[in-house]
Amino acid sequence: MSTDTEALKARIAEKSAWVPLVRDELHRVLVGQEELVDRMFIALLTKGHILLEGVPGLAKTLTVKALAGTMSVSFKRFQFTPDLLPADLLGTLIYSPGDGQFKPKLGPIFANLILADEINRSPAKVQSALLEAMQERQVTIGETTYRLPDPFMVMATQNPIDQEGTYQLPEAQLDRFLLKVRVDYPTKAEERKILDLMSTSAPKTDTQQVIDAARVTEARELVNEILISDPVKDYIVEIIHTSRHSAERLPEMKNLIRCGASPRGTINLALASRARAFLDGRSYVTPQDVRDLAMDVLRHRILLTYEAEAEGVTSEQIIARLLERVPVP
Repeated sequence: MSTDTEALKARIAEKSAWVPLVRDELHRVLVGQEELVDRMFIALLTKGHILLEGVPGLAKTLTVKALAGTMSVSFKRFQFTPDLLPADLLGTLIYSPGDGQFKPKLGPIFANLILADEINRSPAKVQSALLEAMQERQVTIGETTYRLPDPFMVMATQNPIDQEGTYQLPEAQLDRFLLKVRVDYPTKAEERKILDLMSTSAPKTDTQQVIDAARVTEARELVNEILISDPVKDYIVEIIHTSRHSAERLPEMKNLIRCGASPRGTINLALASRARAFLDGRSYVTPQDVRDLAMDVLRHRILLTYEAEAEGVTSEQIIARLLERVPVP
C-alpha cells in the first residue's frame, strides 16, 4: 500500500469516527432499518436525496427525525395532498399594511432534513417546485433567490399499495433522486423489540446531539478523494450501457426495457459507491460496493415497457440480470 493511500485511509478513519456514534444513538430509538440508515448516510455524504417506497407505519418519519436530532439540525415533515400549492412549501410574499411593502415569508422547505410524505399525492406543479429546490438548492420568491441550508436532504415517500388519487412522478423528476429504497416489514424478532420499546403512551423517540453538521461537510470533501480505479469505472459504465442496449446484450430481455439508465445514473452510482467505501473505512471503491448499491441507484432509472409490466417483470429483476451478465473486474 502506497504512502498516499495509507495517509488517505488514516484521514478517513479520523473523519468517519462520527458514523458509529450516530448509529448508536439512532439505535436507541430505532429497531432494524439498517439499510435505510446506511442509505441516509450515503445521501448526506453525497448531497443526494432519497425516494422511499413502503407501506405506512415503518418508522420513516421517526428515522429522519432521529437523524436530525443526532446533529441538532432542523427537521420538517409535510404531507402532500392534491390541494397543496407551491407556496405552501417554498413560501411567498406577504403584504405589510404598515409600510406598504411585500415581505418574504419563507416556507417549511428551509430546513436541513425534509420528509415529503406521499409525494405522488400532489399535482405536478408542487412536485416540480420541490424537485427544483432539491436540484438547485435554492428557492426564488419574488425577485430574490434564497439559498437552502446545508446540509439539505429530502426523503420523499410513496405508498406502493394505495394508488388512487395519485400523480405519478415523471421520469425526469425521478432521475433527480440519488436512491430509491424499498422499505419492508420488520422481522418477527425486530417487531418483538419494537413492541417492548414503543408499547407505552410516551415512547422515547428523541435522540441526543452527538455531532455537528460541520463534521458531515468535512466528510463530504474526503469522500470525493476516495479512489475509483479504471477497471471499476469501466464496470460502472458497462452496467449502464448494458441497460441501454439490452436488445443486443440481453436478448431474453428484448422488448422489456423502454429506456436505460441516464448518465446521471452513472455519476450517482460512482458517488454512492465512494460514500459506501467511506462508511467502511476504505480509501478505494470495490466492485462489491457497486453491486450492493446498483439496485437502489438504478431501480427508478430503468423504465419498463408495457409488455414487461403485463408480464409482471420488475426493474429489480432486470437489474439482477444485468449484474449477472456484466463481468466483474
